[in-house]
Amino acid sequence: MARIGLVQMTSGPLLSDNLAYIKAQVEQLAAQGAKLILTPENSLVFGSKQEYHDAAEKLGEGRVQNQLANLAKEHSVWLIIGSFPILHDNGVFTTMLVFNDRGELASSYNKLHMFDVDVADQHQRYRESDIFTPGAQIVTVESPVGYLGLTICYDLRFPHLYSELTNKGAQIILVPAAFTEVTGKAHWEVLLRARAIETQCWVIAANQAGKHSGGRSTWGHSMVINPWGEIVVHLDQKPESVVADIDLSLIEQVRSKMPIRSHSRFGHQFIEK
Repeated sequence: MARIGLVQMTSGPLLSDNLAYIKAQVEQLAAQGAKLILTPENSLVFGSKQEYHDAAEKLGEGRVQNQLANLAKEHSVWLIIGSFPILHDNGVFTTMLVFNDRGELASSYNKLHMFDVDVADQHQRYRESDIFTPGAQIVTVESPVGYLGLTICYDLRFPHLYSELTNKGAQIILVPAAFTEVTGKAHWEVLLRARAIETQCWVIAANQAGKHSGGRSTWGHSMVINPWGEIVVHLDQKPESVVADIDLSLIEQVRSKMPIRSHSRFGHQFIEK
């Protein structure tokens, strides 16, 4: 049994305010015994293209990443930052940062799928590819609470990614997000539960919640879902944090009774008639 913590927040464009909130929540969750803590997408900067690019740092370098590393080390937790702008030679990525309990950058993941969508809300037009460069790698990482599969927000709509993460050994799939209020109300829960049922993994989803600058509204309802698709923890639509206990033995129980991976015929050679 492993205890994880979820941070649900209403991030804004001011990095200092967002960082202060994360620090307070990490302290609180660590005191409750959390060994791994997940924050939402855009948890440190939620703003305009210029604000993301102004905050961007090179991977493993910079004041913000140093503070996050120290925070993880101070509280002896694995701290997963849902996304932060990371500067590369070919652009700025929106990147999940994985700090281990020694304050080391254990892994990172550049979001694969850009949210280029029209939504019937006040913001209306979302073009993430105007801000960020899409990633190109599927990432898993071993942690003390289990083998983690890394995804971010819009990735949730692409089940093949989740299948590949499972093939690579993922036991717990992380979904930090900034799902909009409109799309979240329609699809958030059903997609999360579907991904848990399909992969027979634990799914841990931390979402932004509330009203943000630029006319954006996010859905909240962060949740933890077990490999049978049952919701174990479910938050509302306000900033708050919660802990949940993850039992990895449930994965094998579910998979042994319904071995869908061994039953799948995809990936095998079909004979054409």
